[in-house]
Amino acid sequence: MEFNTSQKTILIAPLNWGLGHATRCIPIIKALQENDYVPIIASDGIALELLRKEFPYLKSLELPSYQIEYAKNGKNFKWKLLQSCPKMIEAILEEKKMVKKWIKKYTIDGIISDNRLGVFSQKVPSVFMTHQLNVMTGNTTWITSKLHQHLIKKYAECWVPDFEGIPNLTGNLGHIKKADFEIKYIGSLSRIQKKTIPKQYDLMIILSGPEPQRGLLEEKLKKEILRFDGKIVFIKGIVEKDQKKEEIDNVTYYNFMNSRQLEQTFNESETILCRSGYTTIMDLAKLEKKAFFIPTPGQYEQEYLAEKFKKEGLVPYAKQNDFKMENILEIEVYKGLTSTKNTVDWKELFKVFEK
Repeated sequence: MEFNTSQKTILIAPLNWGLGHATRCIPIIKALQENDYVPIIASDGIALELLRKEFPYLKSLELPSYQIEYAKNGKNFKWKLLQSCPKMIEAILEEKKMVKKWIKKYTIDGIISDNRLGVFSQKVPSVFMTHQLNVMTGNTTWITSKLHQHLIKKYAECWVPDFEGIPNLTGNLGHIKKADFEIKYIGSLSRIQKKTIPKQYDLMIILSGPEPQRGLLEEKLKKEILRFDGKIVFIKGIVEKDQKKEEIDNVTYYNFMNSRQLEQTFNESETILCRSGYTTIMDLAKLEKKAFFIPTPGQYEQEYLAEKFKKEGLVPYAKQNDFKMENILEIEVYKGLTSTKNTVDWKELFKVFEK
């Protein structure tokens, strides 16, 4: 691929932990292009597949997998992550070597890492993006948070996709009292726009996240929706080479959707049933949608966000094992998420790459 030498090349690398990190990078990739930068995409697994489908004309590179897996039992989530640590550290060290080579090979001028700790260089301005300045892990939260903050310090800037003041979307996740590194709150990021169009579906179910929990929830919901009378669109969150569509009674199933289809379907749906993943929350806020959350078992971040929005009277939730289709009726007594206007000054934000 030939690059225009007058344009700066930026490596953008989201973590492959479900689809959220990849999808929230989509507006950043578009903004880089609109501001005369050349993005190169780097990730692995379904995150890389998704971005390749969104930007087939851009250079894309494969990073080593962190091999993140969820436990079948949510109570074992932390233990499963601890078991994965040696493989994660190995992948981080490997991606650090790869990035070093790529900087020379592709003349990279800057880096945006979305939670990939090995995607960093002292030779070019490197930015770390996260909504978790505090990493919630139950009774070890203070250790994991301090460790994460220490790792962020090496980057030129830390971008938090949220609002600095109140109201905000991340609460204690994305806000700390004192930081010894530069934080920039860049507002809520979403790849979709709100549209006023006729409703086609009474309920949209959208799944995401690593296995086996994604699959476990899919199987549970397939049984629960038999008791739902309205029209359902069910997006499984499995990114494959070809899109698959299947209609069974009142349910239309898709394995995945691209951004344009997803935007249309979100707008065509009355209510949403989904995980309380942060990227989904940003999408729902942009669309001002009413929703019901089922946090991933054992994932403290999603459990915290689900509890936060329930306490604020915005979105109800249920634990995965406890969820019944009748719970959906609770949506009526909650306000739903609302949009907070924000206009990102991308030109100002990207000045970090001009230093």
